[in-house]
Amino acid sequence: MATSDASSAAAAGKKRGSYNCGRCGLPKKGHVCSVAAPAGDAGTEHKLPRRALHFDEAVAPPPPPAKRVKVEVVEVDSDEGEREDRGGPVEVAGGRRLPWEAVVEVLRRLPPRGVAASAAVSRGWRECARRVWRAAEELRLRAAGVRPVGALLPRCPALSTLVLRMESDVDATMLACVAFSCPSLQSLEISMADGAANRMTGEELTRFVSEKRSLSVLKLDGCSNLAFLNINSSSLSTLWLSDLSSLSKSVINCPNMSELSLGFTQQNNDSTDLISLMDSLGRTCSNLRNLHISSIHLCNEAVFALESANLRGLCVLSLILGSKITDAAVASIVRSYASLDLLDLSGSSITDNGLGMICKAFPHTLTRLLLALCPNVTSGGVQVATAQLPLLQLMDCGKSLCANSQPEAERSYFGEIFGGIKFCSKLPVQRKQQPTYQKLIIKHANLKKLSLWGCSALDALYVNCPELSDLNLNSCTNLHPERLLLQCPSLKDVHASGCRDMLIGAIRNQVMNEFASAEPRVPCKRLADGSKRVQVPHFMLEQQFEEEKWGGGLKRSQCTVHLS
Repeated sequence: MATSDASSAAAAGKKRGSYNCGRCGLPKKGHVCSVAAPAGDAGTEHKLPRRALHFDEAVAPPPPPAKRVKVEVVEVDSDEGEREDRGGPVEVAGGRRLPWEAVVEVLRRLPPRGVAASAAVSRGWRECARRVWRAAEELRLRAAGVRPVGALLPRCPALSTLVLRMESDVDATMLACVAFSCPSLQSLEISMADGAANRMTGEELTRFVSEKRSLSVLKLDGCSNLAFLNINSSSLSTLWLSDLSSLSKSVINCPNMSELSLGFTQQNNDSTDLISLMDSLGRTCSNLRNLHISSIHLCNEAVFALESANLRGLCVLSLILGSKITDAAVASIVRSYASLDLLDLSGSSITDNGLGMICKAFPHTLTRLLLALCPNVTSGGVQVATAQLPLLQLMDCGKSLCANSQPEAERSYFGEIFGGIKFCSKLPVQRKQQPTYQKLIIKHANLKKLSLWGCSALDALYVNCPELSDLNLNSCTNLHPERLLLQCPSLKDVHASGCRDMLIGAIRNQVMNEFASAEPRVPCKRLADGSKRVQVPHFMLEQQFEEEKWGGGLKRSQCTVHLS
């Protein structure tokens, strides 16, 4: 019995060993393991068996300490960025703290100089200023050179609109700075202060426009050094260039352009070919809707060329300072366009006949008509225009209705030399022509702005416009106070600079109703014989006060009389 128990125990204790190496996992048969046994683990080597065909379950060795430290550093920076995005309080004056969103919202309302100064307050303020620059989409700067602009623009990666007021000269360096720092710029406007000059050339402007494929609005001031225009862009929709002079070539190939404004200097030696420029617009800018040309060399032939351009979609047409534009050009405009909303022929030589053609052609579309500096237009033509244009909202006749007080030309009463005797000429006599005064009556339901500045020929004015809010009577020197009547309950601004004191007093009396309190509120009437005043019955007074209480009576808005 004991022998059987011993043999069974020996059989139970004897087990077959592993066929694989306990160190590397390869088969033991004919195998010499090259892996040294780790110290202290010789007795436990059999407890860590590995299978040769399943290495995926092996435990990876721990990473080196340096890598572990680097991962920890990255994780700390990420946590700090998340806390920064979540935002923390920013310390303000007196130890008080505000959320960073509130500080950023306040800084957004400051000018760029104020935002730059706030970055020097503290670390929190600097971070808020950085957020303002980073999120800025529109920036308006008044700079003295390219250096401050170049330092600020890289901080604004999302900038889409840039407006610069330069106090120093500008050249191609500014265009290169803008092109490099603002990759997504859509609108650029550069204006020049007094004493500053724009030295950009036509080649530099052409390169800038071709590189900025996202640019849609470009406005430049002082472009007297361009010498030529060669602008090709499929994204440009608005182009304003002022102070142009003597362009040898004018090519504007922008099929998506909707607004074009070209202002030329008032110099007699300007050699720009306006006729060719007008004729090419129909081929290169077929979608043009707003056109503004300012030049003293505008003439009927240029308007005829614009007619051949076939710009049927034009809604705004402004051809100013063209003293050679006559009624023939007006007839061409009437034939070419059917839905003009604004027409500006200031400085032209059109007459009342041309004004009548305008009224017959655009009675249902024209809302703004500007005829300043048109000496051949009379008050009768203005009255007809306001009567036949029911949608008119703006009318400008400044300096058109002027009194003719030019002295007569000098006449020679004696010859120079007759029979060897020289006669002395008689001193010229200055004879002034009698000025012709006019009266103007305007009654319109929709007119909101009326400009009569410099109309010295007006001696009587009657305006009945319930929607009129702005009236310009500057330098109406011959307007009589007794012949002025303003019935405009919505009037807010009246400009009376250069007018006589009595006229200013009459304007204030009518638009501001300064003496209304001195007049009796109780209405009265006189008997047939004129001997006695009789009070209106009490029930009529109650009815009048009830209408005023509920808004049925006449209301006068607050009006300001501007004297400067």
